[in-house]
Amino acid sequence: VGCDRSKNLVDICGEKHFQAFVCDALSVPIRSGSCDACISIAVIHHFSTAERRLATIQELARLLRPGGTALIYVWAMEQEYKNQKSKYLKEKNVSKSKDKEMNTGTAQRPLGDQGPDNSSQDSAWSDQLLKDLKDESCGAKPVADIRLPVHTNRTSFHSQDLLVPWHLRGGTKKKEESVDTVLVPGGSKESQELSPVFHRYYHVFCEGELEAVCRSLDCVRVQKSYYDQGNWCVILEKL
Repeated sequence: VGCDRSKNLVDICGEKHFQAFVCDALSVPIRSGSCDACISIAVIHHFSTAERRLATIQELARLLRPGGTALIYVWAMEQEYKNQKSKYLKEKNVSKSKDKEMNTGTAQRPLGDQGPDNSSQDSAWSDQLLKDLKDESCGAKPVADIRLPVHTNRTSFHSQDLLVPWHLRGGTKKKEESVDTVLVPGGSKESQELSPVFHRYYHVFCEGELEAVCRSLDCVRVQKSYYDQGNWCVILEKL
């Protein structure tokens, strides 16, 4: 059984005759202890506070039966690990034209009160956890205010909290939508139209960060922690 925040993606699952429903990862409408296994791929790095990231893992643990396992993948700060570039960086050369259409430079985008250095959003526990993780070891630059950097696609990360441009291909922009637009290169009719670029929030994880959050929970134990093509991954077991 699958679940996703996006109704459109859930509808695609239905068309393919898979079981899926719309829900929030912080509150999954499934009975506690009823799942043999749970998978969370590329979800937790979209939550903007340490509390929400922890709560999402707690929700996964709640769903598991004793002895059940969970697999979690999040985007890694380290896109070059042990002298090996991730697939994300390697694809830069074969995607230059795509990069040009998607690249929004290093402009700053306001994010209201959701800034990574807004300490009022983090409890003393999460502050201490993040301090213990020594984020500066990732090479992340401190954010001076509440604006987040917009990431340049297919490049290394310079901040743990950032916005990643996502180009809606062939989309139509409504008048009331306040999103950036770019001119798509190429000769097709669609390429001559302006298409919207959305900015998605990411918190990319440093080495050991995801594992440390998981180990802070008494109800699970970390079976395995590893790096896989630009992602930090853990396998948990419900106690």
